[in-house]
Amino acid sequence: MRVIGLDYGTKTVGVAMSDELGITAQPMCTIKRERATKLRQTLASIGDICDEYKVGLIVLGYPKNMNNTEGERAEATKSFAEDLERRTGIPVKLVDERLSTVESERILMESGVRRENRKTYVDKMAAAVILQTYLDSMEHAD
Repeated sequence: MRVIGLDYGTKTVGVAMSDELGITAQPMCTIKRERATKLRQTLASIGDICDEYKVGLIVLGYPKNMNNTEGERAEATKSFAEDLERRTGIPVKLVDERLSTVESERILMESGVRRENRKTYVDKMAAAVILQTYLDSMEHAD
């Protein structure tokens, strides 16, 4: 079963996909959002990807504050998760995403991606970091 990872933001949604064995996460694409309040196209795009790759689980980055509290973004993410489940019929698992963007920036920097080009990759790389964190936690759950 493939698992899709999402880094949900106000302007973009980073997308990553697992391999069929659920071992590795690969950055896939970034879905640009016209407006923060308009989700129909975003949900449709994610639904199409899930259908095409026969996704069985959606892993969604959950933006907790560094002190482990939940703020406005966490509430928006919960609402998005509910919309995703309703739209796709696929279960959504919230995964702590603290420092995923920092880790993504580090990976891109170490890979030699120039600073001015990193913005193009950071969201889908953050989605891959979130997804890989989840996949690794499942490996150790056995």
